[in-house]
Parts: sequence; structure tokens; C-alpha cells
Amino acid sequence: MQLRLENEDRQVAFGESLGRALDGHGLLFLEGELGAGKTTLTRGILRAYGHHGAVKSPTYTLVEPYELETVRVHHFDLYRLGDPEELEFIGGRDLLADDALCVIEWPARGEGWLPTPDLTVTLSLDGEGRRATLSAGSHRGRRVLERLAADPALADVVQREAPGAEGERIS
Repeated sequence: MQLRLENEDRQVAFGESLGRALDGHGLLFLEGELGAGKTTLTRGILRAYGHHGAVKSPTYTLVEPYELETVRVHHFDLYRLGDPEELEFIGGRDLLADDALCVIEWPARGEGWLPTPDLTVTLSLDGEGRRATLSAGSHRGRRVLERLAADPALADVVQREAPGAEGERIS
């Protein structure tokens, strides 16, 4: 699934839709270069669960927990991770096993230690906006994609490819 997010507001709104579709559980990988909007997307996800405060990337602490009314979200940023084994020392295995939503920025830095994600969102710059490419890694992830495809709030940003017309938008 691909989406075209024309500005930061649309990116946060997509994050809210994604948060609702995830239903507060699972393992989400966020990929993309610096400045692609991974933390912005996380802000939208947290808004879906009622968090309206600041959301900062836990670049130095590696993980920022959010205890919200109905869910727990563990927001990881592995950009400065020296070795995937460091995740063991911060209790990463327990956090990932928790019945919570784990959002992981820069998951490639934890390769070999992290389990397969339910869903991967890859963000890339696209003019003034962003392109989000989503892929499922589990049955739960496929259900999330189905929920997103059926979400009327995303109807104008989901991009579909016509047979033989790769990259062309069909509305």
C-alpha cells in the first residue's frame, strides 16, 4: 500500500488512522532517511490514543514509554544504537513482549535482534510532502492494511497502481 501525504497535517492524520488500525498492539517499524517524518508519524499514532503533548524522538534514551488511558506505547529510536545487544541491557525483550504497541524508528540498527514486524512503514521525501509505503510482515499486519484500505479518511491519499501503469494514481 502506498500513500501520498502532501504536508505535515496529512502525515499526522495518517498516523491517527494508523494508530486506530493498530488498535494499540503490535510491532511497527518506521524506516526512512533523516527528516522523513518518522517522529511526526508517531505523534499521529499517539494522538489516536489521546496523547496531545509533545512527542520527541528518544534518540539518546533509545525508548520513550507512553502510558495512556487504554494502551501502552513504547517508542524506540535506534539511530544511535551502537550494537543491537544494547537492546537487551535496556530491557528491550520485556518491552517487546509486553501487550503494547512498539514503534521502532531505525529498525535496521537492531537487525538480528529484533523480531519480524507486524507492519513496516517506509517514509520518503516526495516534493514538499512524503510518500508512505506500507508492507505487512504478519497476519496482524495484513489486518491493519485491510483496515487502512477501508478507512474513508484515507481515500484521497491512498495510491493504487493500474495494471501496466506503474506509479499512476487511480482515484
